[in-house]
Amino acid sequence: MVKYPDFTMYPRVILKETLFKKSQQKRRTSPSNYKERIFVLNTQNLTYFEQRPGKKTTQKGCIELSNIKCVEIVRSDVPIPCDYKYPFQVAHDSYYLYVFAPDNDSRLKWVRALKEATQNNNLFLKYHPDFWVEGKWRCCHQTEKLATGCSEYYPNGAKPLPPTPDPTRRSSDPEDRIVVALRNFNPVEDTDLPLHKDEEYFVIDSSEPNWWTVRDKNGNVGTVPCIYIAEKISNNIDKFEWYNKDVNRTDAESLLMRENKDGGFMVRDSKHPGVYTVSIFSRVSGNDGEKYPLVKHYQIKVQREGEKVMYYLAEKYVFPTIPELIRYHQHNPAGLITRLRHCVSRNVTNPRIKELPSDKWEIHPDELTLSEELGSGQFGLVWKGSWNDLQVAVKTVREGFMSEEEFKEEAQVMMKLSHNKLVQLYGVVTQRSPIYLVFEFMENGCLTDFLRARKGSFSQEVLLGMCLDVSEGMAYLETSNFIHRDLAARNCLVSEDNVVKISDFGMTRFVLDDQYTSSYGSKFPVRWSSPEVIKFGKYSSKSDVWSFGVFMWEVYSEGRVPYDSRSNAEVVETLNAGQRLLRPRLCPQSVYELMQWSWKEKPEDRPSFALLLHELACLEQEP
Repeated sequence: MVKYPDFTMYPRVILKETLFKKSQQKRRTSPSNYKERIFVLNTQNLTYFEQRPGKKTTQKGCIELSNIKCVEIVRSDVPIPCDYKYPFQVAHDSYYLYVFAPDNDSRLKWVRALKEATQNNNLFLKYHPDFWVEGKWRCCHQTEKLATGCSEYYPNGAKPLPPTPDPTRRSSDPEDRIVVALRNFNPVEDTDLPLHKDEEYFVIDSSEPNWWTVRDKNGNVGTVPCIYIAEKISNNIDKFEWYNKDVNRTDAESLLMRENKDGGFMVRDSKHPGVYTVSIFSRVSGNDGEKYPLVKHYQIKVQREGEKVMYYLAEKYVFPTIPELIRYHQHNPAGLITRLRHCVSRNVTNPRIKELPSDKWEIHPDELTLSEELGSGQFGLVWKGSWNDLQVAVKTVREGFMSEEEFKEEAQVMMKLSHNKLVQLYGVVTQRSPIYLVFEFMENGCLTDFLRARKGSFSQEVLLGMCLDVSEGMAYLETSNFIHRDLAARNCLVSEDNVVKISDFGMTRFVLDDQYTSSYGSKFPVRWSSPEVIKFGKYSSKSDVWSFGVFMWEVYSEGRVPYDSRSNAEVVETLNAGQRLLRPRLCPQSVYELMQWSWKEKPEDRPSFALLLHELACLEQEP
């Protein structure tokens, strides 16, 4: 039973309960953690206490109600590693306190009581509905913590009712915008509408940046979080650049050969009315080791289930519309000769690197100075340089080795990712040859070299900190629906103050279903690869987890090569026999158990990165 302090000396108590609060650790290697506290709300203050068995209750914080500017539910899909999963926020002075309740009823009780107690304060007009994490607001991506909120704040909870649907409009009106639920959503306010994964909804109002008003198939109207829905793509393909009407097989091959870009593709009319073909250009290896150009043609097949029509190129990957099918295969070959990388059209000239907003990402060559060669990367040389008085690492793209499209993909991946445990991309240089990628400079270089050069000098705290750094970055990738596919110590870099960051996203892919099936014949790092990658070429966040287990083994082995006395074929035999890497001498049993958990045979038996991060953080707190 929880023992509460004597509250008789306080003003009238409104609420008291054991909740969790989020706090930031002071040490560099620690992520946010979650501490159990006794919260007390009275007529003057919100106070929280620490209760330790056999010791006196200690007050850990106190917020005057008059200083509170916003109290609201936090709506987020961020994994919460503590037992209480229902967060709310209290904004006061220049700070944000995140509190976690055991259930939604408890959360609503606290939010309503705090709103009522602070309704006469000088309150925010707008608030941030999602967390402040990793130096930015998840809801609007502003990087200033005190930035004005992005959603209207209703201090009395009287959120305006959603618009009433026009009864004269039918659900099938062509002007309706249709969205599809990406996941289930349970309402937390009276004006919210429940979402059911994969069901369709009609948009009523999309003016609010984070919450849209939608109507379900039964005519019910309410608000839903934008992060839980996606607009449905219609089956009208005429408007898409990749569709080439009235192009026959011979013309398609001529256009794709002339473009000469691996993964170049188009969708065209087949010789049979109402049937479409995807034509793809790739270079395939011959018996002599040379690569030869080839155009493959895949007919889009139709599968009918009653009135439901589905489309597919590979039988296991079916979609309700052709645009959704194309979008999927742009990220995942799934049995095709290659991914659909580069759209080719007879009527449209594709602008060079059109997805890169030049005003933000393009660096003028004259602004960049190269000083010394740092090494050779997968695609070319890596140089140390300076840009606007900032030290940078410059990755050059060897001519003929990496296509313009491959360059574009790597740059786009890095543009979408922003985290303090990922090496930051500053910009690109496309106005000269070779093409440059300009990155954050990491003074201590490759982690493998760093470990080997300082072998014997690392403390347990430092080694665990390295694993924590990388687990934080990988947990971010996991929640952002990215997989790395080549996680290893050689692909991590070390900063001047010994922070370890994940680098080399040349193999990273954005995945729509947390799975990536590689093209036939693709190379992969056997010693870091999971059984499903070795056998079937299937990547997921759980195959990254396997690689992270090997990464931890590298750290605690101070840079040794995994299975260093065995060939790749012998490594495969070892894994098939159920054998795993042995515990390194410096590795505590608790950390080795996490490695073993990461090396479970079945992907579904492995932990998520969010859970690994939590377990590692708990180990750091142990004496």
